[in-house]
Amino acid sequence: MFTQRPHQILRPQEPVAVADAFFEKMNARRSVRQFSDEPVPEALIRSLIATAGTAPSGANKQPWRFAAVQDPALKSEIRCAAEAEEQAFYSGRASEDWLRDLAPIGTNDQKPFLEEAPWLIVVLKRMRDDRDERLSDKVYYVNESVGIATGLLLAAAQHAGLATLTHTPSPMGFLANCLGASEHERPFVLIPIGWPHPNAMVPDQERKPLDDILTIH
Repeated sequence: MFTQRPHQILRPQEPVAVADAFFEKMNARRSVRQFSDEPVPEALIRSLIATAGTAPSGANKQPWRFAAVQDPALKSEIRCAAEAEEQAFYSGRASEDWLRDLAPIGTNDQKPFLEEAPWLIVVLKRMRDDRDERLSDKVYYVNESVGIATGLLLAAAQHAGLATLTHTPSPMGFLANCLGASEHERPFVLIPIGWPHPNAMVPDQERKPLDDILTIH
């Protein structure tokens, strides 16, 4: 049965100032490939995933699952499989244009961060809703829904002071095998997460100015 409840949200007295402060925090976010070995508590990871799970989704099917990996042996297995795909990518699978675009970032087929980061979060998209109480097992706007949830996860991590990286080796089928994912789950993105290494370096790149990404009609 379709039910509704009152919408409750606390409206800040200075919403522009609040939004600007959040922008400053998010504008400091960078993709990090060097992590500290300082532990990240499981409670913090759970809180980040809970935030990601608040994302809107097509027909509220919530077509995501987050596999949080801290086991060293499993991280090593994931690194080995990822580097095999990356070696194929850099040695012939990628186009010349793609490699040229990657050159300023300085990436290659070696991915030590997959073992160095205290946690790996594998975001899986679910191609079927297997909850018994649903009217059907169909899912809708899966990529859009999971993409929004991933964005909230990255924002929550940044808000907590953690470093992240969106890693997308292609293809990513090996992740499903490593994690024993169900037949209707597909890897979407792999996110190493942890405290940044004290000597971590990131590419010195600028983001597009607001006027380049915004039109007001």
